[in-house]
Amino acid sequence: MTPRAAPVEVDLDDRAGLAGDAVRRIMHIAAAIRHYQDVEIAGLGLTPAAARALHQLDPDRPSPARDLAEQLRCDRSNVTALVDKLEQAGLVERRLDPADRRQKTLVVTEAGRRMRDRVHRVMSDSRLLAPLSTGELAVLRELVWKVSDGGCPEGEV
Repeated sequence: MTPRAAPVEVDLDDRAGLAGDAVRRIMHIAAAIRHYQDVEIAGLGLTPAAARALHQLDPDRPSPARDLAEQLRCDRSNVTALVDKLEQAGLVERRLDPADRRQKTLVVTEAGRRMRDRVHRVMSDSRLLAPLSTGELAVLRELVWKVSDGGCPEGEV
């Protein structure tokens, strides 16, 4: 990671400037987190998209591919290719849905559960937050929750 520049003095009355600076820093942090995750996920032998798909699947509740497509906010045809990769790796199986035999569900295998746990650890990596004290982490967490709970109107993510 590159050395940090000291925070620039800002006019506390310039709300738009403060918000803009915060957004730019959040985007920088998000990009750095994504970079670290992508490197670690590649080390697990997965693509970032396959890892996100596996992470979204509930190992205790088989679900149809269309549900996974909705969770990932992508076209179902893209999910088919992801599931193919996960199935070839032995992490997921397609099985007939006992309630509706016309439909297949995605079932996380035992190997998939272990890999999903590893993916979860990678996606929860907090190395960028190491310089913060416990109190600072608590404040940051609360601020992030406050912003995420304020959220965008439905559909404007």
